[in-house]
Amino acid sequence: MVSTSPPLADALASGPVVLDGGLSNELEAAGHDLSDALWSARLLAEEPEAVVRAHQAYYEAGAQVAITSSYQATFEGFARRGVGREEAAALLARSVELAREAARRAHAGGVAGPLYVAASAGPYGAMLADGSEYRGRYGLSVAELERFHRPRLEALAAAGPDVLALETVPDSDEARALVRAVRGLGVPAYLSYSVAGGRTRAGQPLEAAFGTAADADEIIAVGVNCCAPDDADEAVRLAARVTGKPVVVYPNSGESWDAEARAWRGSPAFGADRVTGWAADGARLIGGCCRVGPESIAELAALLGR
Repeated sequence: MVSTSPPLADALASGPVVLDGGLSNELEAAGHDLSDALWSARLLAEEPEAVVRAHQAYYEAGAQVAITSSYQATFEGFARRGVGREEAAALLARSVELAREAARRAHAGGVAGPLYVAASAGPYGAMLADGSEYRGRYGLSVAELERFHRPRLEALAAAGPDVLALETVPDSDEARALVRAVRGLGVPAYLSYSVAGGRTRAGQPLEAAFGTAADADEIIAVGVNCCAPDDADEAVRLAARVTGKPVVVYPNSGESWDAEARAWRGSPAFGADRVTGWAADGARLIGGCCRVGPESIAELAALLGR
C-alpha cells in the first residue's frame, strides 16, 4: 500500500512532526526476546503481527512516523541464517508493509491525520552485530560501503516508504557512502548520526559530518539519534546552522548500551519537555530511540500540539 499522505518534506516545512520511540522497547515490553544478531528484524519472518502491534502502539500514542524493523535487516545478515536473496528482499519489503498495516489500523481506530513510514537502514556495523556501529571505522572505503548499502536501499525503496531512515550512522565516511547510495532511488531520505561528546562516534567533528549532506537534494532532514539527550541539544543547533535543512532528533532514554553484556546501564534522562527547545532550534522530526516508549512519545506529541 502506497502512502496517500502529503510528502513528508511538506509536513516538515509546516512544523514539527512526531517520530516514534524505540521499536525494540515496545517489542520487549510485549515479551519478545531480541537477544539475537538480527534483533527486531528476526520477527519480520517469525512474528510479523508483533511488529504491527508495536508500530500501532506508537501511532496511537501520537507518533506520525513509524520507523520500520529493518535496522539490522541486511542481505548478508539474512544469508548467515540461510535466507536467500529473494526471500531477504521480500522480508525487507515486509518491514514497510507491516508499518503501513499499523497505520491503516490506527486510522481505522480513530487516529487522524497523515501517518508516515520511514524505512530504516542501519549502519554497516549493525550487520556485524558486535557493537562496532558505535565506533565506525570498519576498514572499508566509501565505495565499498556504498556497494554494501545500495542493494538494501533499493529493496526498501521499491516497497514505497515515505522516507528512508539512514540512521545511527557513526562515521562521516559511511554517511558519504549512504548519501551516494540513495541517489536516483526516487525516495527521499534523512541522515541521522549517533554522536557522543560533540563528535561522531568515530571521533569526527560534527560540523563537517553534517556538511556531508548539506547539498544533497535527496536528504530532507539531518540530525542525530541513539545518543544521550544532553548530546542532542548542541547537535540540533549545529545541524540546523550547517545544513539549512530541517533537523531530525531522537535520542535514547539516557541509559547506555553495554554491547558486551547486551544490557542497558545507568538511569533515564530523556524528558519530553526538552523537545520544545529542540523545536525552537530547528528540529522538525522529533522522537525517541532506545528505551523511549509510547508513554514518552504521547507526552512529546502533546507538548508539540500533535
